[in-house]
Amino acid sequence: MEFIKTSSKRYLLGVSILGITAFIFFNKLAHHTLFEWVIIFSLTGSILLLNYYLIPIPPKGNSLSMDSSIILASLFLYKLGLTLDVLFIYAAIYLFTQRNIVWWKHVFNFALYTLLTVGAYYLFILLGGELGTINVKSLFPYTISFIFYFFTNVLLIGTYFLLSGVDSPKYVLWGMIKESATSYSSTLLLSLVLGILIGSHALFGLFLFNVISFLLSLAFNQHFKLFKEISEKANKDFLTDLNNHGYFKELLTEEMNLAKENDLPLTVAMLDIDDFKKFNDLFGHIDGDQLLKEFGALLKAETQAKGYIVARYGGEEFSIVLPNTDRQDAFAFMNELRKKANDTYFKGVEGLPYGCLSFSAGVAECKKETYSISELLNHADQAMYAAKDQGKNLVHIYNEYSEYTVQKSLSIEKDLEELELQLKIFLSKDVYTYRHSKRVYQYAVDFSKKLTLSEHERKTLILGAIIHDIGKLEIPRDIINKKGKLDPHEWEMMKKHVTWGKEIISTNKKLEDLIPLVELHHERYDGNGYPYGLKGKTIPKLSRILCVIDSFDAMTTERPYQKTKTFSEAIAELRNCSGKQFDPQFVEPFIEMIKQSNHVEEVDKELVLI
Repeated sequence: MEFIKTSSKRYLLGVSILGITAFIFFNKLAHHTLFEWVIIFSLTGSILLLNYYLIPIPPKGNSLSMDSSIILASLFLYKLGLTLDVLFIYAAIYLFTQRNIVWWKHVFNFALYTLLTVGAYYLFILLGGELGTINVKSLFPYTISFIFYFFTNVLLIGTYFLLSGVDSPKYVLWGMIKESATSYSSTLLLSLVLGILIGSHALFGLFLFNVISFLLSLAFNQHFKLFKEISEKANKDFLTDLNNHGYFKELLTEEMNLAKENDLPLTVAMLDIDDFKKFNDLFGHIDGDQLLKEFGALLKAETQAKGYIVARYGGEEFSIVLPNTDRQDAFAFMNELRKKANDTYFKGVEGLPYGCLSFSAGVAECKKETYSISELLNHADQAMYAAKDQGKNLVHIYNEYSEYTVQKSLSIEKDLEELELQLKIFLSKDVYTYRHSKRVYQYAVDFSKKLTLSEHERKTLILGAIIHDIGKLEIPRDIINKKGKLDPHEWEMMKKHVTWGKEIISTNKKLEDLIPLVELHHERYDGNGYPYGLKGKTIPKLSRILCVIDSFDAMTTERPYQKTKTFSEAIAELRNCSGKQFDPQFVEPFIEMIKQSNHVEEVDKELVLI
């Protein structure tokens, strides 16, 4: 870390010295005419004015600054020394008026702009650009100079962030290009417009440009203010003024991606006001709404202090995202919040069973193998209902090995029957896939008994096993039943069955827990699988288990495009690919189950089907 800090400081110093040296070498301060001094101060004043009236760019609130437009226009019209003096005077005024910014940032910015200006100027001259007027018949020198100005700016600033250890090189550089490409393209066009105005009408042209820019700034600011107000209304719950359900999921997705990318803890809490229906029955819905509003204000005050994200999830249910917080700290926070709610008087709560406002909450921590926000929220929801089952006014931490008494979305007998009906569609199209799915299902039943799985995980694995290849319904019959090797195009289509399978079962909400098994059973432990190239424990546990089961059956049964392996050959392949294609922790237990199973017996060290 110390090396990173030293490297970034040396870089700042190096760029600053290089830029100041370039300014001294190329600047000819004493050779300006009176008219040129008028131009210098007019351009400087324009930069200062237009930097105050920025044009906001929705949706993220980026701004379009006119300073680069004015510098480039000056560069295309006047000699280099004049433009450098505009930069110097502007930087000096900005240094004394913006003292809240540390001095070295002012120096670095001045040096950076100097390097960009000098480089763009000489590139413009080298490519045949003519000073004094904008030649619309030959836009090539202007375009190349602008591209140099833009990409050099991105490269120099991006290098500083990389040396500071802010993020990965790809993320920093691509992020800067994506965020600033539109505004910088506008900058080039505006610089040409300004150059034409000044070239035709001198200072009056600059005055017109300033007036137009000022009016545009006012108009865009009014529109942006309206945009923000509408966005906030769309993202807020009208009653509690908390984030609403939809926006909460967007924020949670962002936080989950950030936590996984940076290996940071992330926890989600779901909470439900106890006996709220009874409160509504006693006092009516108007008082019930008031209670929700006051409780929402309490949640907002307590979570804002910690930097947490809170939302009304629906009805009397609320959700909280706790970034950079593990489940133990989240449990402690939620318990303190629960006590605060107990100790805060709300009108009418004395009529509730506990004589105070209480809630039940569930806490779930995001892990590397957590597949989606739906899975994370589902875990928190299960823990919350477990807290209710234990007497309410409690906080419960989700534990994958705990058996929850709440009704699960997956009822194995009923859902097996339903999935069997869907699976039988394969009979008319692909008997192999139908039989393969049935065998994988049986392996999953047997293997789930050997592994330490919760009842919910066991049901999910079994149901996922029987339906994992449902996406092959979308693949043409001639490819499914083709004899011999698939060509590259056919193989790419075959690989899409995991995505198509996900789309098919996503239409049934109660089967959402099966999505990871359907979509990710061809991911590899070493990261070379598909569709996403997930690696190690970023692949959900049940998908890693199914990968072993599915691959073993695929190797040991007849396939149109692959030679069948004996059981002993398949076992050798499992061991050979342990840690590569397969998670090592599941390979040996599966092999042990195969050897002990009633399905096979060992004869002369060769495993054969009975």
